[in-house]
Amino acid sequence: MAQGKTNAMRILDSKTVSYELITYDNTDGKIDGLSVAEKINRDPKWVYKTLVAYGSSKQVYVFIIPVGDELDLKKAAKAAGEKKMEMIPVKDIQKLTGYIRGGCSPVGMKKHYPAFIAVQALALERIVVSGGRIGLQMEMNPRDLMQAIQGEEADICKTV
Repeated sequence: MAQGKTNAMRILDSKTVSYELITYDNTDGKIDGLSVAEKINRDPKWVYKTLVAYGSSKQVYVFIIPVGDELDLKKAAKAAGEKKMEMIPVKDIQKLTGYIRGGCSPVGMKKHYPAFIAVQALALERIVVSGGRIGLQMEMNPRDLMQAIQGEEADICKTV
């Protein structure tokens, strides 16, 4: 992986936020969160995915939740102060964020969107999020991440 730094890495570096890069082989096409957690040998409770949704006002929101969980759209809407929340179509991810599906980092999107991180992340010392490219993850303190993206903690996961 001899490619240069991603926007996410440049932003964290400029804010002097500490993170550890983790790379994984994606030639098998398995880029879903649970597969990535297995490939990088991390508990899925520590690996987080970045989801993007629209509120009923058409405002775009970012949600960071564990890879094994589902976003509860009602809880997400409540956290954002919206009546309703719906996931954006996959085809719109790059247009809105600058990232592609499977490589969408919560850091360094095209625009700053209100962001919410699952409350359980803050009980952990480190979490893993996308580094802004498929095959690249960043492990960091969840509070540092929240500060870097000006995010808020929220109860946004479905109870299974």
